[in-house]
Amino acid sequence: MSFTYDELKTAIQDYTENTETTFVNSLNIFIKNAEERILKIAQLDVFRKNQSGTMTTGNKYLALPADYLAPFSLSFTNGSNKEFLLFKDVNFIQSFNPNSATTGAPRYYAQFDIDNLILGPVPDSDYAVELHYFYRPASLTAGAGSGTTWLSTNASVALLYGSLIEAYTFMKGEGDLIQNYTQRFTEALSRVKNFGESQEVTDAYRTGLIIREKT
Repeated sequence: MSFTYDELKTAIQDYTENTETTFVNSLNIFIKNAEERILKIAQLDVFRKNQSGTMTTGNKYLALPADYLAPFSLSFTNGSNKEFLLFKDVNFIQSFNPNSATTGAPRYYAQFDIDNLILGPVPDSDYAVELHYFYRPASLTAGAGSGTTWLSTNASVALLYGSLIEAYTFMKGEGDLIQNYTQRFTEALSRVKNFGESQEVTDAYRTGLIIREKT
């Protein structure tokens, strides 16, 4: 099963039996919130990419790409070595390096806000850096009514139930019904994660890459 944008909007209205104008005008919000929930929880490898850049001497912040969702790894080149930073909480970084005048080769990083990472220690050189991250793909709501996305094709059940959770929350629906849809969403999301991992393994076999152990 898969959904186009129009089909998903129709399905939400059919399940909720609600065609009230304010509700219909909010359908795109329900869908986008469901997409965000799936992407953040599942962190699918299909939505992972790299971006290279440069740290700036004396600047503890590193700007994030516009489509950034969550980190996978951050590394930099130090001489002939490639070093990976450990992801920490912002409070840890600020406690570890309270004085911005203290510089060195960064060891830790954290997400400071929606636009920046924070590094610790503050870089003592303009290191070449590579961010490996999960990105936020274009929403189904950004396309035509007949359009589809990876999520609407491969995670359609999770997308439907996630949207219904948002819809019934908006409607202040019965708790038992929301709980039921939440359980179905969780089950569907588990299948999506398994599907994403099986794709990764298949692609690795095809390209001859070493397959990392699943935990």
